[in-house]
Amino acid sequence: MNTILETKDLTITFGGHTAVDSVTISVPENHFKSIIGPNGAGKTTFFNLLSGQLLPTKGQVLYKGREITKLSPTKRTRAGIGRSFQITNVFPNLTVMENVRLAVQSQAGIRYQMLRHFESYKKLEEEATDWLKLVLLEDKKDALAANLAHGEKRKLEIAMLLALNTEVLLLDEPTAGMSLEEVPAILEVIKKIKQRGDRTIILIEHKMDMIMDLSDSIMVLFNGALLADGTPEEIMKNETVQSAYLGGLHSEHAAKA
Repeated sequence: MNTILETKDLTITFGGHTAVDSVTISVPENHFKSIIGPNGAGKTTFFNLLSGQLLPTKGQVLYKGREITKLSPTKRTRAGIGRSFQITNVFPNLTVMENVRLAVQSQAGIRYQMLRHFESYKKLEEEATDWLKLVLLEDKKDALAANLAHGEKRKLEIAMLLALNTEVLLLDEPTAGMSLEEVPAILEVIKKIKQRGDRTIILIEHKMDMIMDLSDSIMVLFNGALLADGTPEEIMKNETVQSAYLGGLHSEHAAKA
């Protein structure tokens, strides 16, 4: 399987603190990789290096074999790497449909023209509708984004990333701030995207049941360094990971099984 995203000795230092320490990973196409680690392990900083919000002190980021280490976040999105944040990033004063249609329009390279008849945008709306169906928001298409519940805004943000035709989705704690009632819906959306088999997903999440259920592989960061990288089963059995982070979680899962 082809590698779509990789890092080589990726490092960033703030003053005397090394937040990400020589991390080398390789992610195959259409793979689901989760990143776990205790608070302060460097997970979000690592995401910021992948998406271009931060530039590394040393090391490389490669996308489809091409070095993108110094590319801006906008250029990385255009190349095919989309990032969701812990805080939702949508246009609150536009409708749900308008948010996604703008993303479709942007990907198609079509500029909005005031005098152009709305029927000419019908194909854009049809594609936007398909993305809204995938994220279970079709019934909210005419609602203002500002009026959506928090979990619905997360789904809208994911629809916008998909509409931009991003091949790699970086999902930073998609369930953060959600009520217990909202979590199953976002979980269903992420499962549906995985089942399509045409996206690579890299996820930061604290819900271990969700991670174990969805992931093809899991990488563990600890004090900025890569502690382990393997299948969910390998990670759960890794004694170093257990002692550093997971504690009694392995025995808990074993008891359930």
